[in-house]
Amino acid sequence: MKSRYDRGMDMLKKVDNIHGEKVIATLNTVSPALSQLLAEVFGDIYSRPELTLQERELVTLSSLIAQGGCEAQLRFHVNAALNVGIAPEKITEVCIHSIPYTGFPRVLNGVFIVQDVLKGRKDKE
Repeated sequence: MKSRYDRGMDMLKKVDNIHGEKVIATLNTVSPALSQLLAEVFGDIYSRPELTLQERELVTLSSLIAQGGCEAQLRFHVNAALNVGIAPEKITEVCIHSIPYTGFPRVLNGVFIVQDVLKGRKDKE
């Protein structure tokens, strides 16, 4: 049986291998305990069988947009959503659907992150 940490790292690799490892490595220089905890909690949540990775990323995107002030995490999860096969149009629709519940300012902030991620990925093609 895999450790919680290993399960978390496996899930990070599935959703965003390069960025996930960078986040863990960066946190590890600041606080190895926090780095380990993040990986473990990510694995605990993301390895549950009731939702697919796509469903999890849609929920995560809407939560981050609603919360606001989570631009770095939103950037990571927009990339993750694309990596697990969510179409850019669906990501944009999550933003649109969030407007009456979250408000235009937070949604617009989120849309600008989505736009930036999509542009960055297109530039790499």
